[in-house]
Amino acid sequence: MDIHAFKEDMIAYSKEIGIDKIGIASPDVFTELKERLRTQQELGYQSGFEKGSLEERTEPKRHVTEAKSIISIALAYPSKLKNAPRSTKEERRGIFCRASWGQDYHDVLNDRLEKLAAYLKEKYPGFTWRSMVDTGELSDRAVAERAGIGFTGKNTNLITPEYGSYVYLGEMITNIPFTPDDPVDDSCGDCNICVDACPTGALVQGNQLNAQKCIAFLTQTKGFLPDEYRGVIGNRIYGCDTCQTVCPKNKKKDFHLHPEMEPDPEVVKPKLKPLLSISNREFKETFGHISGSWRGKKPLQRNAILALAHYKDETAVEELVRVMKQDPRPVIRGTAAWALGKIGVPSSYDEILLARDKEEDEDVLEEMEKGLRYFHPLNK
Repeated sequence: MDIHAFKEDMIAYSKEIGIDKIGIASPDVFTELKERLRTQQELGYQSGFEKGSLEERTEPKRHVTEAKSIISIALAYPSKLKNAPRSTKEERRGIFCRASWGQDYHDVLNDRLEKLAAYLKEKYPGFTWRSMVDTGELSDRAVAERAGIGFTGKNTNLITPEYGSYVYLGEMITNIPFTPDDPVDDSCGDCNICVDACPTGALVQGNQLNAQKCIAFLTQTKGFLPDEYRGVIGNRIYGCDTCQTVCPKNKKKDFHLHPEMEPDPEVVKPKLKPLLSISNREFKETFGHISGSWRGKKPLQRNAILALAHYKDETAVEELVRVMKQDPRPVIRGTAAWALGKIGVPSSYDEILLARDKEEDEDVLEEMEKGLRYFHPLNK
């Protein structure tokens, strides 16, 4: 078999099935990545969502013993929301990050990888493979970088020449001896805009992220949000795009190439108050198809409460009082009590006192005290 010709045929086919960019990486050990991940572990910079051991995350042949190449794919997603609804004083809205717009990208990329695998299986006798998208052990970004899809910017996102960093990534480890592609040169240069713009200082320096401080990570946690981050979360319901939106490489990058990725404005920029009373069934029907729903409704509801506090939305006070008094989840009750104090409507003081008398959870009681202190600035 002429492997070079086969590779060209595969690339042509990949375009037919809706893969925007494709490249080949060797299955050699990711030595530099292994050292970087070890450093991240030692510094406590990991999110905890990572899958697999250090070896499983950096040694492709642990997943496909006879691996000869890794196929990396990229699909571009939209960066601008068409017909975006406006947030008003009566109906404040939150926002999901761009990577959560449209159908869950795990499903979209896995669909493309399955079609590509079926094609390769038909053409290559004895074909073996394993595909991964985001939740696999391998680093999608490291594979894509080695495969020449793009380079890793100082914001730790993969940046492609064509689509900027607005791309989803996936890969397929195979036993086909495709020739690897050449990496793309890093072109961040002296630019440090993303590092300077990070709201929480999570970008410790170029190419190093403390995931524990990253808003994208914090919005996915299920406990009380640490006090120091409540003032910077803004109206973010899920994820954060700051380090992408400020990047010069993303200027005028907005691609609407895949119908599945087109966002519903009412879903990705939802009204905040209705989120506080949404049922499990309604949540699944409304948000179940997007990747931002994977942690369930609790973190999103907590973030919605923080967003209402950010806006100092007095129209939400009645609903927040109800949540503080009736919601069975301590994190939601406590966050609502804190938010009532932050918003500062005088009647909320008495409401927090009444709820405090019946509250038994120590963490919620602590949040209630924080809320009450807003009414007595000298006691903060």
